[in-house]
Amino acid sequence: MIISGTLVDIPGQQLRPVQIQIENGIIRDIQPCSNPDPGFLMPGFVDAHIHIESSMLIPARFAEAALPHGTLATVSDPHEIGNVCGLDGLDFMQKNAKTVPFHFCFGVPSCVPATRFETAGDTINATDVAQLISQPDWYYLSEVMNVPGVLFQDQELMAKMKATKTTGKPIDGHAPGLRGPDALKYVQAGISTDHECVSLEEALEKISYGMKILIREGSAARNFEALCPLLNTHPERVMLCSDDKHPDELVLGHINQLVARAVALGVPLFNVLQAACLNPVHHYGIPMGTLQVGHSADFIRVADLTQFSTQEAFISGQRVAKDGKALFSVEEAQPVNRFYHFNIGIDDLIIKSKASFQAIVAEDGQLITKANTVIPPTQQHNGETIALTNSNENLLKLVVVNRYKQAPPALAFIQNIGLKKGAFASSVAHDSHNVIALGADDASILMAIKRIRTMQGGVSAACAQDQTDIGLALPFAGLMSGASAEEVGRQYAELDGLVKSWGSSLRAPYMTLSFMALLVIPELKLSDLGLFDGISFTLLD
Repeated sequence: MIISGTLVDIPGQQLRPVQIQIENGIIRDIQPCSNPDPGFLMPGFVDAHIHIESSMLIPARFAEAALPHGTLATVSDPHEIGNVCGLDGLDFMQKNAKTVPFHFCFGVPSCVPATRFETAGDTINATDVAQLISQPDWYYLSEVMNVPGVLFQDQELMAKMKATKTTGKPIDGHAPGLRGPDALKYVQAGISTDHECVSLEEALEKISYGMKILIREGSAARNFEALCPLLNTHPERVMLCSDDKHPDELVLGHINQLVARAVALGVPLFNVLQAACLNPVHHYGIPMGTLQVGHSADFIRVADLTQFSTQEAFISGQRVAKDGKALFSVEEAQPVNRFYHFNIGIDDLIIKSKASFQAIVAEDGQLITKANTVIPPTQQHNGETIALTNSNENLLKLVVVNRYKQAPPALAFIQNIGLKKGAFASSVAHDSHNVIALGADDASILMAIKRIRTMQGGVSAACAQDQTDIGLALPFAGLMSGASAEEVGRQYAELDGLVKSWGSSLRAPYMTLSFMALLVIPELKLSDLGLFDGISFTLLD
């Protein structure tokens, strides 16, 4: 098999017309060519850190959606499904991934559960990690979110890291805002990357300590603009990632969009491509070819080097995508799940009044939150004073319900959502994936939660005032659907649009909602056990 085109030689930093000889899926020779076919031949893009579950697609469906954008590999942390279904969930991800031509580079979750301040569906302990990390299908130890555990040498976490170091495989980091001596100590423990930097100063400091920085631009956290200068100054220390990518955005583009943005900003082409195509392969040992003789014939053809529109994609010499479509079928998969049919009523959503409350303040485009002292309006209810939401003052109610056993829901107030009526809910609630909901009134919140319960997981929107009650079922662990990205994206976009029509000012309301239970990101979050201070790492009264 002979393929010709203009080779984008990233290590050599040159463009040259070539023809590529492929035999048995391997590149046997690359020779000059005087009259190549149109288009540029280059290594495929790699998402250097993503939770496949965040796309709401099972791995096979994710590959079907990502390949037409030129993504040939992902560095994938399956801790979302791990928190729900444990080792059974990890096994599902590996098996489903193997049904399609795509390079899924899975890491062993390091923090399941993420903290002891929430209820997860299962545990992955140090013995489990040691058994998995020794196997060739597991490429690294996934993001170590337990920063205090590293700094104070938690015995269980140290055992997981030691088992990984024995194999020589990398350890991923997760250290938002960590600076100074603590950051240095975290890096010196053997942690090699961080995808949580939100400022250039933080990233440069961590690079000086020896870290590699992943520039993240996903559906919720968007740090590309702040960190893009690193591509000019430290291209060998940088990778590109999305972390979390919802289906409606994935159908439009992936890492190719970030590459195009960087080039448009004047970043040298080969700097960008080194970060997007080569650095992840080398750092994680991904068995993906990079257009060298003797490598697997994994590459893409793009129409130009500005928009990077992918005309065709090859894996092991087989054309797997062409003109925006994957060229393979996806097998039907059997769902894996863990969802308790809990009982909940309107009285469970009552917040008794007190002098003041600490409210969560969401930040659009960021995972971090702030805290604000608020005094909600009140009314009498069955002889007691209760605190109310006030959508006119941007004060809404946030609820987290344990999905694994019967328990009272956790309640709090939240600001900066913009919702004027109705409610929305999800069983995608990082990291333990209990049911999370927020809304302007209790009746709508209850409707949205009950829809999630009926579906045994998914996302929903409800408005008691309009008698609206719709949802998108996610039967795979309450996180993913077996449908195509186009179908899931269409349903998700309908829900997203509805919530925005009710007044939400957020760019990605459901994605933001899913992170309001992520305790390892400061400042204030809500778990099923109560309001949590992410700075002091304690539950609040």
